[in-house]
Amino acid sequence: MDTTGSDPLIVAISSRALFDLEDSHGLFEREGLDAYAAFQRAHEDELLAPGIAFPLVRKLLALNDGTAPQAPRVEVILISRNSSDTGLRIFNSIEHHGLAIHRAAFSNGAPPYPYIRPFGADLFLSTHGDDVRSALAAGVAAATILPAAHKASPMHRDDQLRIAFDGDAVIFGDESERVSRQGGLEAFAENERVHAGEPLSGGPFRGFLDALHRLQKAFPAGTESPIRTALVTARSAPAHKRVILTLREWGVRLDEALFLGGRAKGPFLDAFGADIFFDDSEHNIASARDHVAAGHVPHGVANQG
Repeated sequence: MDTTGSDPLIVAISSRALFDLEDSHGLFEREGLDAYAAFQRAHEDELLAPGIAFPLVRKLLALNDGTAPQAPRVEVILISRNSSDTGLRIFNSIEHHGLAIHRAAFSNGAPPYPYIRPFGADLFLSTHGDDVRSALAAGVAAATILPAAHKASPMHRDDQLRIAFDGDAVIFGDESERVSRQGGLEAFAENERVHAGEPLSGGPFRGFLDALHRLQKAFPAGTESPIRTALVTARSAPAHKRVILTLREWGVRLDEALFLGGRAKGPFLDAFGADIFFDDSEHNIASARDHVAAGHVPHGVANQG
């Protein structure tokens, strides 16, 4: 079923996530906005190197191949704290790399997150933690994107977009995680047994998962689809049952599900070949970053206090 005529998946991305702006950002922190602006204008014809999210964005935009430019399956929007003047270098680099990014918001140093919802973004990725937290508070799926410590294994398919999610406090609400932290694993196991038939509430990435599932319907199912998804969770049997029944209730497709029972997630994400993995736990993000790019979701009980 081709959904070309339906609403596209919209991803908002910060300029520092898309391109390597760390040197000039360091200049901004040392010498201020005027020095930063002068540097960008002086170097606006010098192309920026790809940043953390560049490979992900390229794969997302490749999903538009075969669609009309006015009816994309995926739209990527630039959200930047630059001014339009200093942002010219960024758009020059976008044009050079052939990225079909046409919409942008330049906030000239002010927090740019208020523009994310009017653009209809399903996901916001940034290297700026405060903007991510503000986007989450506004009801938009958001993550602080962090690079992998090592390059991906050469066995990973370069042409297939692979996205992995944690469950509790990301796809689902954090109510079960709160039980675990308050009462321990035994209390968690009992809670999941008693409530096995009761769907979990939706977490901050519920809407993005729905939009991604809608996008997947544009392509044939199976291993040759250009999109493959996975749930990678610390849960194990019998706590798996509630997760499976919740996804069934939602009518959402996840291609793979890994119930790890507390094992380190990094090696499994490497085996899956994730282009990005979303998790609320900084501990799990640290494990993931040994192998893949990771998005920290600062939401739920794990990020309080």
